[in-house]
Amino acid sequence: MSVDSTVMDRARAVADAVLYEGYLLYPYRATSSKNQARWQFGVLGPPGAERAGLGENSSMSAQLLVRDATGLRLMVRFLHLQHRRAERALESGGYRLVDELSTPTGSWMTWDEAVETELHYGPWDFSDPQRRFPVSAPAATNIEELTGGRLVRERHGVHGLLDVTVEAAGAVDRVTVTVHNTGAPAVDRHDAIARSMIGTHVILETVSGGFVSLLDPSADALVAAHGCEHHRCFPVLAGPPGCDELALISPIILYDHPEIAEASRGELFDATEIDEILTLRVMTMTDEEKTQARATDPRAARIIDQCDGMSAEAMLDLHGILRNPHADPHCRPAGLIPEIPDGVQWWDPLADNAVAPETDGVLISGVRVARGSRVRLRPVRRADAQDMFVAGKTARVTSVHEDVDGEKHVGVVVEDDPGATLRESYGRHLYFSPDEIEPLPETEP
Repeated sequence: MSVDSTVMDRARAVADAVLYEGYLLYPYRATSSKNQARWQFGVLGPPGAERAGLGENSSMSAQLLVRDATGLRLMVRFLHLQHRRAERALESGGYRLVDELSTPTGSWMTWDEAVETELHYGPWDFSDPQRRFPVSAPAATNIEELTGGRLVRERHGVHGLLDVTVEAAGAVDRVTVTVHNTGAPAVDRHDAIARSMIGTHVILETVSGGFVSLLDPSADALVAAHGCEHHRCFPVLAGPPGCDELALISPIILYDHPEIAEASRGELFDATEIDEILTLRVMTMTDEEKTQARATDPRAARIIDQCDGMSAEAMLDLHGILRNPHADPHCRPAGLIPEIPDGVQWWDPLADNAVAPETDGVLISGVRVARGSRVRLRPVRRADAQDMFVAGKTARVTSVHEDVDGEKHVGVVVEDDPGATLRESYGRHLYFSPDEIEPLPETEP
């Protein structure tokens, strides 16, 4: 690949997340019922496996649009199943298969791991409009000797093809990419997954020119974009915003220029994961459960260590960030809640984008009240039984909101509440109408 290394690294980080999506699910133990059926995404099984009920469909294909391109470089990536057998040494000689092998350095379970396969092709010149490349990962057997036993890792061969074609499509060119598994028919389910390509995806780079977004195509490519067809995958622009030299054919639906959340501290593999919840759950696992997870898979062991070693600051970062996807929040002028544009209904995303509760304000008795303002609470609506307990108390404003009926609401934390800091960190605010709030000078005690 010839794009800048930092650009490629950002695309590869997303591709890695796709590769391992669903690899292992919480609680990350081989004995967990959730981990009895694995390999959820991008599985290309041997021919006939799907029809026989033994595995997945054998191919995936996508069509992309390129403009002013003369060729492509391609990278096919997938996981290759590796069966790990734990065997205990016998006093009489030889070995016996066991579910778990305990050694002075740790425990190991009999388990299906996976190894990464990454194959590079090209540059492919468009002067040849159709090319076929071999895709394969060889069979292998590796033995790791341990005190009191050994681990035997075995992989079956995986064989397939990568077909690429290009054709004119108006002002742009349409590229069709297909990955096939061409191995022998499977004899059973274990054989099918052992010879499948798992988490299969393709990274593409233009030799010149760039890709056209299929989610937001230009006017001259609109018809061609609508004519693109995909089978078991979803192509998007990859790399940072503004980059059109990279594309990712993903087995899961993404948006253009997908990114890994800055707050994430590492891979958790759990499909549609919520880092904070999963991290908290891992922290509450018993020592015995954590030992079982570590014995299951080296990647599970890293997750346990990562969560156990997380600092309070890192944990707080996982709690969430509010972002306006269409504007820089740092450049937003401080003012009142803006009016929703004419013709925009409350359910339209543009209505949400018009407001920013942490910087918007509301006028109360001619005074602008916004985040950080000090106020005195004068509840009159008795919307909650605890209103009587906070009447007359001073509070600090945390946010200003407007509901779909146009009613305004001010979020606050009570100043003399011993749990105010905790409540604010978790977003557990009290809400009052502007007519229940009295603005205070900052100097008033």
